[in-house]
Amino acid sequence: MVPAADAEAVRVALRGPAGASWAADRLTEALGEPLRFRPPVTPAAVGHLVRAGLLTYLGGETACPDVHPDQVAALARRRDLPALLDRHVPLGPDQAARRLGVRRTDWTQIVRLGWITPTCTIDIDYKRHGGVTTVPLYSAESIALLPLTRPTVDWHALRTLTAGRRSPLTALAPVPQDEDRVLLAEVARIARVGRAAVVNWRRHHPDFPTPAAGTTVHPEFDRSTVVEWLLAHDKIAVPTGVPAATLTVGPSLGAGAPELLRMDDPLLELCDDPEGEDLLSGWMTDTTADTLTHLTAAETGASLRKLTAPGTTPLAVPDGLRVIDRF
Repeated sequence: MVPAADAEAVRVALRGPAGASWAADRLTEALGEPLRFRPPVTPAAVGHLVRAGLLTYLGGETACPDVHPDQVAALARRRDLPALLDRHVPLGPDQAARRLGVRRTDWTQIVRLGWITPTCTIDIDYKRHGGVTTVPLYSAESIALLPLTRPTVDWHALRTLTAGRRSPLTALAPVPQDEDRVLLAEVARIARVGRAAVVNWRRHHPDFPTPAAGTTVHPEFDRSTVVEWLLAHDKIAVPTGVPAATLTVGPSLGAGAPELLRMDDPLLELCDDPEGEDLLSGWMTDTTADTLTHLTAAETGASLRKLTAPGTTPLAVPDGLRVIDRF
């Protein structure tokens, strides 16, 4: 990364300041496609990156400043760009819903339940539409952690709800933050380990959180304190994207080379009936979906030779492949 430096020294070597909108577009491109679960970078986000010392202020509005194009290019090449954005750029309600991959109405329910609170607010002057409106901003890291810290929620079902469907979150009651506690079993679910591992951590780490309530046999711990401890000890990490699967697809008759296709947030449902069909769903770019549709519609048909997803061994799927629906 080009280090933040004295603004005047940067200007000397500068071909010309780059606007915040241009910088935001370059960083959005660097995040790659698809961006369903991550909002595009905004000019305001560039301002946050400047205040974090990742870019140098070269004039213009402080909220949406001019920056050095070479610094933007260097920042865009960093593999930890998604993590940097989560760490330094707070999100408004609409952006937060997109970062989590849920509908805006579901995000409203998450806030109602007290699962997340604003870190700050910003006043936006809409001028023709009612004057100044105060908009809450939320930590992107806390947003990304929600599927880990709330393991009892069916996040896949929540993320695939269609418009007009009632959110399952409406049936839940808010829990005051000072009463939001977890048992050892749920700590294990958050960390995706067995309960015995958590018992072992508690025994060997003197700084493991002390119980906030419960009994000696069934101690209860403050959820936020436990999450902070898990993060500090690298037991969990902030998700920077959604899981991606690689599909190896080839003609059923072997008349051609196989193609590798990417699918985000994959879900494989194996049919109990041997005569039935296994279902694989997920998100693709239009180009990838067009390729898959073309392969399955070809005269020779197509088969899914291999499915590779993070955390699993490759799955062989020897049967034919067809596209049931696109949406």
